[in-house]
Amino acid sequence: MAGAVFMLGSIALAVFGISYLFFTTRNKERLALIEKGADASIFMKGKNNDTPMWKVILLNLSVLLISIGIGIFIGAILSEMRVDPDVAYPGTIFILAGIGLLVGFYLTKKIEKQE
Repeated sequence: MAGAVFMLGSIALAVFGISYLFFTTRNKERLALIEKGADASIFMKGKNNDTPMWKVILLNLSVLLISIGIGIFIGAILSEMRVDPDVAYPGTIFILAGIGLLVGFYLTKKIEKQE
């Protein structure tokens, strides 16, 4: 029980430490740029694209789930062909999920380029 509490506490502490470091560093960088007279528009760079975020998430999630389904199907076919199921299922699922994420990335770039 004490080990679980220790792990949970250390994970929470790590998340807090990383987020604190990220936000304080970002704040110091921005203050230094403002003191030098840099234009404030550089902080908003890349935030004005017209593609809604829900479209990107939905596209990537759908391609990922389709590729995982195909991976399970191909894993079942391979296990029927006397390939060890402990190797066939995870191997095909991970390979096709990676390919699905890559396809989703390129489709997202294509959508953002069109709009």
